[in-house]
Amino acid sequence: MQCYTELTPPTAVTHSLSLPFISADSKNLIVAKTSLLQIFTCKAIATDLESTKDESRSRKQNGGFDRRANDDEGLEASFLGTDAILRASRTNRTKLILVAEYSLSGTITSLARIKTNDSKSGGDALLVGFKDAKLSLVEWDPARPGISTVSIHYYEQDDLQGAPWTTNISECINYLTADPGSRCAALKFGARNLAILPFKQGDEDVTMDDWDEELDGPRPEKQNASKLTNGDTGKADTPYGSSFVLRLPALDPNLIHPIHLAFLYEYREPTFGILSSTQTPSASLLYERKDHLTYMVFTLDLHQKASTTILSVGGLPFDLFRVVPVPAPVGGALLVGTNELIHIDQAGKSNGVAVNMFAKHSTSFNLADQSGLGLRLEGCTIGQLSIQNGEMLIVLHDGSLAILSFRMDGRSVSGLSIRQVASESGGSLISTGASSVSSLGGNALFIGNEGADSVVLGWTRKSNQLSRRKSSRLEIDGVDDTFLDEDDEDEEDADDDLYGEATATTKAVAAPSTSTKAGDYIFQIHDSLLNIAPIVGTVLGKTEHYLEDEEKENMEGVRSNLEMVGAVGIDNAGSLAIINKNIQPKVIGKFEFPEASGIWTMSAKRPVMKGLQVTKEKSEMSGDYGDEAQYDRLMIVSKTLPDATEISDVYALTAAGFEALTGTEFEPAAGSTVEAGTLGNGMRVIQVLKSEVRSYDGDLGLAQILPMFDDDTGAEPKIVSASFADPFLLLVRDDSSIYVAQCDDDNELEEIEREDDNLLTTQWLTGCLYTDSTDTFATVQSDKGRKHGENVMMFLLSAGGALHIYALPDLSKAVYVAEGLCFVPPVLSADYAARKSAARETLTEILVADLGDEAYKSPYLILRPSTDDLTIYEPFRTKSKNTPNTLSSSLHFLKIHNPHLAKNPDVSAVETAKDEIEARDEPMRAIANLRGYSAVFLPGGSPSFVLKSAKATPKVLSLQGAGVKGMSSFHTAGCDRGFIYADNNGIARVSQLPADTNFAELGVSLRKIPLAKTVHAIAYHPSMDCYIVGTSTDVEFELPKDDDHRRDWQREDISFKPSCEKGFLELVNPSNWTVIDTVELEPFEMVMCVKSLNLEISETTNERKQLITVGTGISRGEDLAIKGRIYVFDVVNVIPHPDRPETNKKLKLVAKEDIPRGAITGVSEIGTQGFMLVAQGQKCMVRGLKEDGTLLPVAFLDMNCYVTSVKELRGTGLCVLSDALKGVWFVGYTEEPYKMMLFGKSPTKMEILAADLLPDGKELFIVATDANCNLHIMQYDPEHPKSLHGHLLLHRTTFSLGGHLTTSMTLLPRTTAATMLPATSDAMESAAEATIPENQLLFTSNTGSISVLCPLSEAQYRRLSTLASHLTNTLFHACGLNPRAYRVDKDAPEGMVGGRTVIDGGILMRWMELGSQRRAEVASRVGVSVDEIREDLVALMGGLGYL
Repeated sequence: MQCYTELTPPTAVTHSLSLPFISADSKNLIVAKTSLLQIFTCKAIATDLESTKDESRSRKQNGGFDRRANDDEGLEASFLGTDAILRASRTNRTKLILVAEYSLSGTITSLARIKTNDSKSGGDALLVGFKDAKLSLVEWDPARPGISTVSIHYYEQDDLQGAPWTTNISECINYLTADPGSRCAALKFGARNLAILPFKQGDEDVTMDDWDEELDGPRPEKQNASKLTNGDTGKADTPYGSSFVLRLPALDPNLIHPIHLAFLYEYREPTFGILSSTQTPSASLLYERKDHLTYMVFTLDLHQKASTTILSVGGLPFDLFRVVPVPAPVGGALLVGTNELIHIDQAGKSNGVAVNMFAKHSTSFNLADQSGLGLRLEGCTIGQLSIQNGEMLIVLHDGSLAILSFRMDGRSVSGLSIRQVASESGGSLISTGASSVSSLGGNALFIGNEGADSVVLGWTRKSNQLSRRKSSRLEIDGVDDTFLDEDDEDEEDADDDLYGEATATTKAVAAPSTSTKAGDYIFQIHDSLLNIAPIVGTVLGKTEHYLEDEEKENMEGVRSNLEMVGAVGIDNAGSLAIINKNIQPKVIGKFEFPEASGIWTMSAKRPVMKGLQVTKEKSEMSGDYGDEAQYDRLMIVSKTLPDATEISDVYALTAAGFEALTGTEFEPAAGSTVEAGTLGNGMRVIQVLKSEVRSYDGDLGLAQILPMFDDDTGAEPKIVSASFADPFLLLVRDDSSIYVAQCDDDNELEEIEREDDNLLTTQWLTGCLYTDSTDTFATVQSDKGRKHGENVMMFLLSAGGALHIYALPDLSKAVYVAEGLCFVPPVLSADYAARKSAARETLTEILVADLGDEAYKSPYLILRPSTDDLTIYEPFRTKSKNTPNTLSSSLHFLKIHNPHLAKNPDVSAVETAKDEIEARDEPMRAIANLRGYSAVFLPGGSPSFVLKSAKATPKVLSLQGAGVKGMSSFHTAGCDRGFIYADNNGIARVSQLPADTNFAELGVSLRKIPLAKTVHAIAYHPSMDCYIVGTSTDVEFELPKDDDHRRDWQREDISFKPSCEKGFLELVNPSNWTVIDTVELEPFEMVMCVKSLNLEISETTNERKQLITVGTGISRGEDLAIKGRIYVFDVVNVIPHPDRPETNKKLKLVAKEDIPRGAITGVSEIGTQGFMLVAQGQKCMVRGLKEDGTLLPVAFLDMNCYVTSVKELRGTGLCVLSDALKGVWFVGYTEEPYKMMLFGKSPTKMEILAADLLPDGKELFIVATDANCNLHIMQYDPEHPKSLHGHLLLHRTTFSLGGHLTTSMTLLPRTTAATMLPATSDAMESAAEATIPENQLLFTSNTGSISVLCPLSEAQYRRLSTLASHLTNTLFHACGLNPRAYRVDKDAPEGMVGGRTVIDGGILMRWMELGSQRRAEVASRVGVSVDEIREDLVALMGGLGYL
């Protein structure tokens, strides 16, 4: 009875594909991350060629750039002379902007592009291949922006498996390939099956394209008539035909061992090339099976379901593993091997190149010799670089780059040439091998990666023809004018042909060289997707580590107790990932401010002398835009004194802080401030009091007082809330009326007459103003844009729960009314209607604000209910031929998935909504620039930020610390783009978001510390507060020269040597996250495990000490047996290096023990006497540390093959040991006498990768994950008859994790969240049960996802399992997949004890996607209230409160 929940999504990119998906002319990138499908659009952003990130950031903030730079055409569209100057110093960088993402109930194995006749968006369709032979055809649906599943195809039936002894379908490599003409797709599944899925491409005959009337006679007319007839009826038909399965040996008897296949370009009929053999390729049998591969090309007849062999090339090298189709102008296919590349054109002519010295030893095939390159092509990926000359980019397994050029002789290829990219040209930008390469058009490629950040790689070319270009362009000092975009290259190629100079193809065939020369590529990173995969292991460490006392004092109260540090990445991408759940701000200043209840800062402009003022232009671009002009000058603070008197004070902001401002016309005794801001382009400071509005000039000289007095009734309504959008001001008053004022040309506030009777008669709860810079809410969308002041929209929430939108200054009629806002439906539109009895959400505030970063921002509608669980809507417009393009018919709002639940709901908000409207001291606040983010802050008991990156959906992150009363942005010389806030404890802090920390992509606070080595293990030393990391680098492997039995090894002399890992131990100080000590291990020795253990160091005094235990393996090649070694280190204090105070610790060796047989694969504490349990080879030994530095064995247990995990339930002697082949053993250890005994073992053989013990009250569960990504729950119960007196562990359930291979499990304590339900007798009983310490298991995976497995009580399990079942039936599931089938292990034993499954927490987290009406219906079916379900979800998500 457990629940499995993903805390962070997978980050490793496994597949990618570029295609026009959202519309016919869009540039989209589809990214697959195991079970996460993301859809991006590509946007070219003009930036400075040599500018740093900070320079470009400030440039954008200050507005000093041409607005045309953000157009699709860039600055090319301009013909002004100033732009010609800019053009040389600007370059386009391709940025990725997320359009949508979907968590799928399946493991993605392939992506393919299919062009269909009539897709809903006009763009191409996407064919997604899943594990176990499953295909989904999806397209974009602009009516509800998202993917729509056209069809789903299964090929996993038993009758397709063939003979019973054939390989299981799940154990075969299944992949998908599509015809470039979209006529069909082929799925290779099982051992030798090929499923063909035809697609309808209109009814025209493809052979009519080359109809020759002289030879073939007049063109028939009947074809056109039938085309029209079928075109009418074809819309109702499916875009695909009936699929069929071919047995590969039936196509050709030689296709017994297919290796790879792909569809080829430039064929009339669907044609694919396949690489196969009649024998299994084997490196060890090279002398018997040399050059036995065959490349064959087949053309398919989809109507006859038959095929024809076009060509066959035999005698190919045994190590070829991939077929890469090459588009025009080169054509043909590129065969990739580990030691060579071979191109075969359409006529069967072959050209190859050897890339290392082993090619000539492994094949007799005729190859050009470039063995001096010394390349290793294992695990490489190849992508198209230049369409003009057909050059291709090779990303090697270590991340280095190489360029493949084709020597062309007319249309045929006469040779291949490879040159490596030098480091100074960007050849080492990628840290490790790529998983996919996709061209983004123009000058950019997307490089997907599973072990490092995926990047958008841009390229330019260094030109040797500068003289002609420089004459037509203005020179700029200090700008390198040799960087040309691909568009410029096109112009040059035309000029080359015209003037008879060297063509691009001959330039590409220069001799191989690693130097950068004219015509070569220069690579640079344009954008990146964050990746923390694979996570090898995690530890929890303390967060109080500071180098300075002042920093420690400032950070008090805003730091969590612990932080999670993970060892992530491969090769040069190896890093430490520091993860916290909440935002922990960097506090610059901290002071006592108990009376503050509201804070507002502003950058008001000083008044200008009338004689000096030449023109007055009220626009956002006018005024001084230097750094100082952007700084905030004034701060207004609303205070509540101890005697309940409410006043407001004003302060002047300086670089050092702020000081009280006196001698102005600002009157503190006027009362508390409701809202403050600036109008009139910063020329007027507006202070909104409860009874009046005051307007000041920039020096706080009083300019105007606007009283709240109704001349007709004589009433004086109080102001509750206010909203600013230059030049308008919106006031909401306590009599549920609104007041709209406008700032005229003389900066005077005047009321706008409310012409619409609804504005006078309707009761309004709240409202806001929004400056629509993107024309999202424009009544008539056009490309011309609107003047300043004409794009301000007013959003109002009525007491009945309706949303009204007005286009200011026109208050005669609402341009949009949505009555159903209070029902928070998944899609909100003007015509949405709910039943009258439906449950409503108690909304207390709405806000429309921009969310995003420097690359891209867009408006969102944010609803704040009484529970503070924010609902976020994204507006979108639809176009329809049948309805007029008005705002009411075209504007819709799509609810964004937001699983974040507030920790402390604001109970007073419910009373506010029910009784009467009172002033809310804590309205949501939009911040235009928070260290690059356009964000929204939610004050109150659960303070949170709503942040959005261009590459992610909006995320809600809590702010660490107490509740917040007032908050404002804070931008001064001492605090750049920060914020100031006052918490409920009376402390005010001037803060910033911490640098080098990512919040918006994963929804957690994440900081990566690069180590530039592969990380294998990590441990934390609590008393010395430091981390010990086991790392390795690749070094050349030397055969041991000291082996007397193999003297011929001493004579070996080769230049191209294999590589092996060399291990290091690194000591990391978390005060500044630097490596302060490194222990280099012996050659061939690598770190297997690192643990911090509390060991006994003296047999006489029984003294205990925290020590670091390291297990290593020494592998000298496959011919010699592996050995192991145990190290025990102490961390001691030393004198630090000068100017490096953090280097005050060092590793000191305490003990070292050689193990002659087997590596040390796991260590753990055991028992109560300070001993360690060591997994060494095929034995597990309990060892004690003696004073002479030896490790004395006291007990042992014989194991099976290879121990993958050793865990003990602390202090009990109960252990779980997992084996790579034989499953799980449950073992006990006693100290009187020293003895290890086997209690029970798993009933079946399983390839277990990680295992741990999970205590749940009085029950003890054994949790294990296997190599097939399945989670097994087992239990030791000797009284159960099926356990054979305890000899077998009871297999309670199996839960599929999809494609997420577990790398580590950690048993953690579980914190309980405060409940908001009323106290009842049942609640008191559950509170008494909660005193039992609860535990949970934290999982990390090779895909970068972090998950948690929580035990549940009986009542919780019944509620949540019923809820998950209803949600599965109710929610939309992308790609037509079944979440229930996804979580079932197809190979699980049938006789499993008990039928209870693990609950899928990912389904539960989608609870908030439902509208309030559906939530109430589902809750009633479950048998509980909506509030009880919310409490269960809060308890489920709040288990890691110490992070």
